[in-house]
Amino acid sequence: MLSNLATRDVETLIHPYTNLAAFRQTGPLVLERGHGVWVYDTDGRPYLEGMAGLWCTALGYSNEELVEAAREQMARLPFTHLFSGRSHDPAIELAETLKELAPIPVSKVFFTSSGSEANDTQVKLTWYLNNALGRPQKKKIIARQKGYHGVTVASASLTGLTANHADWDLPLPGFLHAACPHHYRGAEPGETEDAYSVRLATELEEMILREGPETVAAFIAEPVMGAGGAIVPPKGYFAAIAPVLARYDVRLIADEVICGFGRLGTWFGSETVGMKPHSLSFAKALTSAYMPLGGVTVDETLYQAMQDQSRKIGTFGHGTTYSGHPVASAVALKTIEIYRRDKIIEGAAEKAPHFQRRLSALEEHPLVGEAKGMGLIGGLEIVADKATKRQYDPKAGVAARCVAFAQEEGLIVRFLTGDRVAVCPPLVIRPDEIDTLFDRLGTALDRTQAWIREQGLTAI
Repeated sequence: MLSNLATRDVETLIHPYTNLAAFRQTGPLVLERGHGVWVYDTDGRPYLEGMAGLWCTALGYSNEELVEAAREQMARLPFTHLFSGRSHDPAIELAETLKELAPIPVSKVFFTSSGSEANDTQVKLTWYLNNALGRPQKKKIIARQKGYHGVTVASASLTGLTANHADWDLPLPGFLHAACPHHYRGAEPGETEDAYSVRLATELEEMILREGPETVAAFIAEPVMGAGGAIVPPKGYFAAIAPVLARYDVRLIADEVICGFGRLGTWFGSETVGMKPHSLSFAKALTSAYMPLGGVTVDETLYQAMQDQSRKIGTFGHGTTYSGHPVASAVALKTIEIYRRDKIIEGAAEKAPHFQRRLSALEEHPLVGEAKGMGLIGGLEIVADKATKRQYDPKAGVAARCVAFAQEEGLIVRFLTGDRVAVCPPLVIRPDEIDTLFDRLGTALDRTQAWIREQGLTAI
């Protein structure tokens, strides 16, 4: 029996990434408040938020400094825009700060309201650049299978997940998908991570040559793949593909929406995995998710092309109402101030070995084929047979059942495609809370194993 609030939810809201048919029976988990790494439902029950919301609430919940930063800016200038040459202090200062923090040369910053908008903008700017350079055929963009880059028409075309394409008439033409760099699933027997990376780079080059280098404009990648399964790239992966991209003048775009601002123990994930991109997309932890804000970095070559097009057309015909919103910008500045002052990034790096030890120990569980991560993010894959890596029927929803058991144990984690379970807690999580997270996840796996026996599930 659903509560009154839950019933109202079911009758009024559409929930993203939810089985809308099944949801009518199960109803929502309605959260009421949060503090630190904990959130509380309407009955007052606590849950350790093991996903930092959606990979984003880096400073945890109810940070009073962020609340006050928003309040102060709301009282001073709650809104103005950046259209037609208008501006405001928070956006200017934030752009300056991001130029300073970025691990690559940055000429300018363009703000959006989300990661999807940021990656959509990357597509448009890539096309815009090549038109300005007199290369109207160089427009194709390569992403990767299981990569996640958003849900707008363009960014969902970049995304390499079946559910984001099925019955949406996506991807659009000109969007290609290279192999997912998942050593556990993609490597040949006995193939090392380095050898696997070289093979993937060779396959990428073959794709570019097959399509025609004069038609391929950009390659986009997450440092660590998020919604596609929390998948860590194999050793040497980005070093192997970099010369291929350079050889054919293909721009490298780093989707830092999840990995940016400390998730891997560095300001940007590109630094951790050895990426040297031309541009960054960012969002999420920029404001610790307290306000919607994202953006992209613009290098000098791109900026000059944007100026040239403005002279020709008379304007830069792109932008959204809330680009560089003053309240969101003020909260972002305070968030970065806290990251620096309290050494949040360094703290994440210090806690990462403990986090990864607890994660990798789950590989000993009979259900877990792989448990691997980097920094304070990780994923585990549930399998029916550890030796052959065979899985359960996807329709059985084994990972979803595990996540449901975890919630009953007071832990919020997320199931992803391929019977994977992701963990991505706030960066401020304490070592003892890391232990609580993995203790509860271990219990959820035990309960899942018992449920599998009861259901008589076998490998497909």
